[in-house]
Amino acid sequence: MPIDLGRLLDPAQAAVLTMELQRGVVGEASVLPELAAQVRARGVVAKAARLVAGARRARVPVVHCTAEFRPDRAGSSFNSPLMAALAKGPPRLVAGSDAAALVAELGPEDGDFVSSRLHGVSPFTGTALDMLLRNLGVGTVVATGVSVNVALIGLAIEAVNLGYSVAIVTDAVAGVPQEYAEAVMANTMAMLATRVTVDDVLRQWQAGQGAPGPGPGP
Repeated sequence: MPIDLGRLLDPAQAAVLTMELQRGVVGEASVLPELAAQVRARGVVAKAARLVAGARRARVPVVHCTAEFRPDRAGSSFNSPLMAALAKGPPRLVAGSDAAALVAELGPEDGDFVSSRLHGVSPFTGTALDMLLRNLGVGTVVATGVSVNVALIGLAIEAVNLGYSVAIVTDAVAGVPQEYAEAVMANTMAMLATRVTVDDVLRQWQAGQGAPGPGPGP
């Protein structure tokens, strides 16, 4: 069945989630330099900035999902190879630090929300994100950011399990290596989310079309 983008992306029930578009993740001082290089090559930050600017104009909520740690790392679990790698050396992505901050192009601006986590690799578990979205009347999450390898898969699976529809913005995400990220988008994300571009989303919001869709259950 063809997807009704007007209904899926209706501003009355959509929200943009940016995933880990932080200075210490995708910026010049990234703890994951290969991922940061791919973000630059694909122009992800500029495209995400266009998306969130369009969301603000359409009064669509923007939620920045970030990862951070306490200086003493208390409350964080380094129970996977990825998290163990981040635990090596001096603490990075420390709450309140420049590295943990959003890239400047995204703000945050007045009216945006920030949902931070101290542990894990995806944005819903152990945070108030689900309750925030439900209180805002959201039924569809529009996802952008990094990485396709782990965090965005987790975001999509968690969102689907919680009853949300997911739109993944294919030209405003990145993973490494590029060939693997493309395979994930074609073979995993295609089963979880509707794949759209920044222009697809902005076209719907500029047109102001679409009937409200049902949100997740109470």
